[in-house]
Amino acid sequence: MTTVAFPRVALRTSIKTRLSWLNVWTIGALLVGAIVALPVVAVVVIAFTPGDDIWQHLASTVLPIYISTTLTLMTGVGLGTIIIGVGTAWLVSMCRFPGKRIFEWALLLPLAMPAYVIAYVYTDIFEYAGPVQVMLRELFGWATKRDYWFPAIRSTGGAIAMMTLVLYPYVYILSRAAFLEQSVGVLEASRILGRGPWQSFFSVALPLARPAIVVGVSLALMETLNDFGTVDFFAVSTFTLGIYDVWLNMNNVAGAAQLAGVLLIFVISLIVIERLARRKQKFHNAGGTYKSLPGYALTGWQRVFAIGACAFPVGLGFVLPAVVLARNAITHFDAALNAEFYQYALNSVALSALAASLAVLIGIFLAYALRLGGGRALRVLVRFSSLGYAVPGSVLAVGVLVSLGGFDNSLDGFMRNTFGVSTGLLLSGTIAAVTFGYLVRFLALSFGSVEASLEKITPNMDGAARSLGHGPWLTLLRVHLPLIRASVLTAGIIVFVDCMKELPLTVILRPFNFQTLATFVHQYASDEQFAEASLAALAIVGFGIIPVIALSFAITASRPGSSKTGEFYQGGGR
Repeated sequence: MTTVAFPRVALRTSIKTRLSWLNVWTIGALLVGAIVALPVVAVVVIAFTPGDDIWQHLASTVLPIYISTTLTLMTGVGLGTIIIGVGTAWLVSMCRFPGKRIFEWALLLPLAMPAYVIAYVYTDIFEYAGPVQVMLRELFGWATKRDYWFPAIRSTGGAIAMMTLVLYPYVYILSRAAFLEQSVGVLEASRILGRGPWQSFFSVALPLARPAIVVGVSLALMETLNDFGTVDFFAVSTFTLGIYDVWLNMNNVAGAAQLAGVLLIFVISLIVIERLARRKQKFHNAGGTYKSLPGYALTGWQRVFAIGACAFPVGLGFVLPAVVLARNAITHFDAALNAEFYQYALNSVALSALAASLAVLIGIFLAYALRLGGGRALRVLVRFSSLGYAVPGSVLAVGVLVSLGGFDNSLDGFMRNTFGVSTGLLLSGTIAAVTFGYLVRFLALSFGSVEASLEKITPNMDGAARSLGHGPWLTLLRVHLPLIRASVLTAGIIVFVDCMKELPLTVILRPFNFQTLATFVHQYASDEQFAEASLAALAIVGFGIIPVIALSFAITASRPGSSKTGEFYQGGGR
């Protein structure tokens, strides 16, 4: 009897071990990941679906232009965001100069300014009939445009400048968080070895912050690739504009999806190259010394430079556009402030809050499922489902429409054949479609932020919680969520602000006669009536200001050794 029972026990143990990954976390994550990845898969399927093949025509005519222009745009925005974002983050984190406390949160304000809005504003300021050129002609007596040269705002250079001014906060926010998390020990060691503030920055702080900087630049470049309003208004031939042209003007969805596929391959290649470049490199903070950051006191020209370097992006990226919007809003206040405006604002806030909440919850669920295990299949599926951020919003909207349309038609056919009842379109053309599109588009932001924060928590914390009798749910609620709350807040705010500004997905997926602030501004700007929509544009900016400021203070307070938590870590060693 003993020799017979032992193999059965061993067999049951073997089966249990092999099926240990089958739990609510893994199964749920696989299901959620598959649903979120469905629109991206639909785009790929559309790209390879037989139809009117215009690929050869595109490749021989406009594709080289799209590639060169997109590369130029990405290079310019990438360099600009690195210089402004990393430089200002270092100044406000490690230096002391007048206005530092204000600049800590003010440098994040352009994050609330949509790129297409700032493009409309600066076009009105710098175009031929704008106040700048009119003043120059009156001042120097120039009669026509032939009498002088003035840089064209509607150009590739203009698009680079506009996007850099509103996208550098992605690099700034992550770089500053990385600088605040660094141990003072390595910085003190650098100073002991005779290196000054700038030498310590380039040789110590910058290499330690490189992973965070790369993530910030990647987010900025993703936004650059997906921007439509700015490149369309400036007539810059990028992949995104080409996709719109092939899809809407040529009425060729497959051709648009093929262009999107090239763009997606290009983005994935950049990510792979960056990961391969740092595959064998490790980034760790040596030591556990956390106390107040050194705060290099700047004097003389250094102080003037620091103030100017921080005031420049804030002034051009937020203050000046906000002043122009406010002036236009006051001029057209009575006509703009009506019941429709309140309804558009309510629609925008409700949609953004719903999408942000769902994105954070799903991001936490997926990130924690990966932490608990689940195998290579789960990891690959979750990574793939996060690619929605790299797909142009217009093409992603096509994937959402195809996916939801297929579900609606299948359900309707089943109900007709089984019960003789037609369900019609339940999801297509509804708020659910817009929310689903936002989730697919911005899930990468919440998931990436939560996953990066969870990776910083030692697995010993999980073991300690299990030894106290806590399962995965209680461990997440009582241990991990309190430790990652700053990252969860960051993810929610970023998704909310991006949803408030989102234009292509909303235009395509919104229900009939449904407007948000973004679609309202775009409609009026397209009709050359941007001044009348300035109040709505200012409202989009306003809704993002308070969360952005709160985010800045949360980052400052989250560092061990800060003024609010410093006494616990410092032990009197200020």
